[in-house]
Amino acid sequence: MLHWAPVAFVRLTLALAAGILTYLYAGAVLPELQWMLLTLIFSYISFQLWAARQPTPGPTDAAGLLALVVLYVAGLTLTQHATESRRTDHLYRFGNHIEFYRAVVDEPAVVRPATYATTVRVQAVRVAGQWRPATGGIRVSVPRTEQGKDVALPRYGDVWLVRGAPAPSKAPLNPGEFDYRRYLAYHQVYHQQFVHPDQYLKTGMAPPNVLVAVSLRAARVIEGVFKQYVHRKREYALAAALVLGIKDDVDQQTQQAYANTGTTHIMAVSGLQVGLLFGAVSWVLTLVPGRRGPLFRLVTALLGLAVIWSYAFLTGLSASVLRAAVMFSFIILARALDRQSSMYNTLALAAFVLLCYNPYLLVDVGFQLSFLAVLSIVYLQPRIAGWFDLRDWALSRLRPWQPQWQQKAWRGAGWLLNATWQATALSLAAQVATFPLGLFYFHQFPLSFLLSNLIAVPVSSGAVYVGIVLLVVKGLTTLAALALPAAAPALEWAPRAVAALFEGMIWFFNEYIFWIGRVLPGALIAGIHITALQAWLIFAVILALLVFFAARRLAWLGLACALLGVFAGNCVWAAHQLAPDERLIIYSIPRRSAVGFWQGAAATIVTPDSLPLTETERTYRIVPGIIQREARRVAYHPGWRGAPVPAAKADKNLVLSVWRGVRLAFVSGKLSSATQPQPVEVVVLRRNARVSPEVLAAVFGRQAQVVFDSSCRSWYVARQDSVLRAAGFRPHDVTAQGAYTVRLR
Repeated sequence: MLHWAPVAFVRLTLALAAGILTYLYAGAVLPELQWMLLTLIFSYISFQLWAARQPTPGPTDAAGLLALVVLYVAGLTLTQHATESRRTDHLYRFGNHIEFYRAVVDEPAVVRPATYATTVRVQAVRVAGQWRPATGGIRVSVPRTEQGKDVALPRYGDVWLVRGAPAPSKAPLNPGEFDYRRYLAYHQVYHQQFVHPDQYLKTGMAPPNVLVAVSLRAARVIEGVFKQYVHRKREYALAAALVLGIKDDVDQQTQQAYANTGTTHIMAVSGLQVGLLFGAVSWVLTLVPGRRGPLFRLVTALLGLAVIWSYAFLTGLSASVLRAAVMFSFIILARALDRQSSMYNTLALAAFVLLCYNPYLLVDVGFQLSFLAVLSIVYLQPRIAGWFDLRDWALSRLRPWQPQWQQKAWRGAGWLLNATWQATALSLAAQVATFPLGLFYFHQFPLSFLLSNLIAVPVSSGAVYVGIVLLVVKGLTTLAALALPAAAPALEWAPRAVAALFEGMIWFFNEYIFWIGRVLPGALIAGIHITALQAWLIFAVILALLVFFAARRLAWLGLACALLGVFAGNCVWAAHQLAPDERLIIYSIPRRSAVGFWQGAAATIVTPDSLPLTETERTYRIVPGIIQREARRVAYHPGWRGAPVPAAKADKNLVLSVWRGVRLAFVSGKLSSATQPQPVEVVVLRRNARVSPEVLAAVFGRQAQVVFDSSCRSWYVARQDSVLRAAGFRPHDVTAQGAYTVRLR
């Protein structure tokens, strides 16, 4: 039987999270809830005061249940209050009537190959010549160059005056594509805009948070130290990512290699780095002689808090570091107070505080992975490590008559085997709880994660320590050089020596990751698609099995088997529904033409412009739909070459095709006056095809569906759309409205 008393906050946090989830799925239909929450709080206080005077435990238990109801409604109310789109002065209320708006840059810019991307928070808008206060976030993109000149990088706290109205965030344009609109909405950003350099003016500097502004500046100064001493470009990029979380210079090939081997977490400053610092401080304090009384615990706690929060400050106070710092702060405080609290209770308290601060953290992938990984490690790592005692096995091989060197070798082997097994147990434990999320979010599972993490994690952890030592040494030598300017050149040897070790360690574990990818190319299971329901079912199976191993009751094993049966049945039903499905898709890929012919789990992708799709275009535009449908056979055909779909060139600028009875026409230019009538169901206009409504009607018939593909320019679509609608056509623009789909069965 589960006893809630030692883990009271687990129960409270679950009630709060249930309220948050309810709002995320059904919040749009709910009325204002703050008065209901205040009424429930008053009712709970009154009931609790009455229950405390009763001789039986029943009223107290009822008060506990009422407290859970209060927290459930609190989760609903907090999420409702945190949803900016409900405010009366939100950008949504002004539509496209905005002439200008004033906003402040709210986060560091992300450097992309051709643009800077950042988020601005609106302060006021001008409508009909009058300025009015407004709120709302806008995800903006700014070109890095304009007319051959570099555009200044947007800085946190820049105040902009921007001309024009932002557009609401777009829904996914292609089947299965990542829902960026929902992702932005979870971060309270509901609009997007591409801003040209002549469209905005920096009018001042007013950081929303001065502490964050100073922190970001400190992070850039520290990044400059790495840039000064780490000379190889790839190693410098990894150094900045590993210690500071700045991944602007990490190339796509490196990111993919780490993703394929299950070591992406190394490049994200989060719980790993904060935990390493916490562990280092704890170890150093164990070397201090003396009594371990309350005063010592207090000093230890203050020092630990100072170290992890100083590190959070020097890394720019990013969300992932703050989350980890809060988690470890509660662990430190629990130890300092000498409270015999369960680690589960401490983690639940940290999650409770974070969710009260921002309820939308519950749907943040980093938040989910962090807490699930730590919970899994706390529960499973000791149990898995207990399967084998390799140190005792090695020590059992010691014999009194063995030489001294051999005895030392056995002791060293025992220590090494034990450390290796402990690291393996930790990696296995972390994967158990995060496994379903990895399938759901990333659609892959790296089988080489054990081999990768076994070397990469300890080496990269050591590199974090060495990187921090480099920063400390550089700071000390700089202070010494200020006092003794003549000794400055001689003092440089110290940071250079540390930097050489730092760069060498980063080079080693990076080469190791690439080596794993080369020798185990088939160790990555990719293209996995599971629905949210299936992810919950996997979690339930894992939980049922854990309870079975703990309680040793067959009922729990039976439940796990039943849940596996439900999971398998759900997969079979999805495949059964997909098998007869046939559809034609005109994709939305910027400046490209692409059409997909789908038949069950097989597809033919044709690019009529004869140029093959790039790896990026396929990965982000086509592959998500392939994963969603769990397609087994997908073939790409540039320019109809080798395509099983019949196509014929009826004119210089006209290609006709028929698939499953659907007739298509691809028009890429002006039609000849000699073009014979060709009744079709779908007409795809490409490359700003110069055709009039009269010609379209005469050649293809007025019942044809006209589709502007992504190779058409926006000005052309705007002009032709109105003309075609006036003539009775109902055109579809894939760039604005998303992929056009014809479902046959």
